[in-house]
Amino acid sequence: MSTSEGYSAKDEVGQVRTRRTWRQRAWIELKKAPFTAWVGMVVIAIYLIVALFAPLIAPYGEAEITPIPYAPWGAEHVFGTDQIGRDILSRLIFGARNTIGIALATTFLAFLIGGGLALVAAISRGWVDQILSRFVDVLMAIPSLIFALMLLSIFGSNITSLIIIIAVLDSTRVFRLTRAVAMNVVVMEYVEAAKLRGEGLGWVMRREILPNIMPPLVAEFGLRFCFVFLTIAALSFLGVGIQPPTADWGSMVRENASLIQFAQFDLKAGITPLLPAAAIAILTIAVNFVVDWFLMKTSGLRDEH
Repeated sequence: MSTSEGYSAKDEVGQVRTRRTWRQRAWIELKKAPFTAWVGMVVIAIYLIVALFAPLIAPYGEAEITPIPYAPWGAEHVFGTDQIGRDILSRLIFGARNTIGIALATTFLAFLIGGGLALVAAISRGWVDQILSRFVDVLMAIPSLIFALMLLSIFGSNITSLIIIIAVLDSTRVFRLTRAVAMNVVVMEYVEAAKLRGEGLGWVMRREILPNIMPPLVAEFGLRFCFVFLTIAALSFLGVGIQPPTADWGSMVRENASLIQFAQFDLKAGITPLLPAAAIAILTIAVNFVVDWFLMKTSGLRDEH
């Protein structure tokens, strides 16, 4: 065996050991996680499975209409049907795919816009930082929900417009946080050394700054997802978010809200509009459980139990 082949084999063995060590550390950290964090991770996993395999899990199609509107809870329709005969359970399942998928895409885009501009502002400083910061201040001065309602009325209530508008409005919060934490890193000696070596802006952002500010950004991503998730649900409830026949939890609350007044005659019917609201609340709480644990880990604080 040649020397190069020997080094190659050693490198492969080292990489395998590194992966095993990383997995072992990850598992040890997970075992140390508090009960609330485990509850949050299990709930998020269930939601993701339901969202990914919605067509296989749902008993009916997303917009399939059955002959009986407002059918009661039963074996054929577990949670009954809505005003035009669509199965509530199936709409809830497909709503997980649509609501969570759009919220994730919107949050990723918000971080791409806000985080990217914040890093440029923190590294460049000077007039670039001033222009970007003042523009963000102007956007943040306008109430987000009202601004989103106005823009959606102008550009139309389709999924593309919804994602772009909410991402741009939410990127202002991401910009402020990313710039604040990046400002503490750009003054470090290793960043200055990278600039003196002639490294480009993208290289410095990707290799020197971003790895050192990831913990607060990851925690913020979870919180931003919750806010985006609730914003989309609120816009759908107001009729300018995700449009029918696409299933969405916010619009489902609006469509079935009239059933609440019949709760004194049929309690199950009165509970029906609360099901999508509960789905929104449970996912929001689960994400916050995981984010709280992650913040505890990255801050160096100990959870006292």
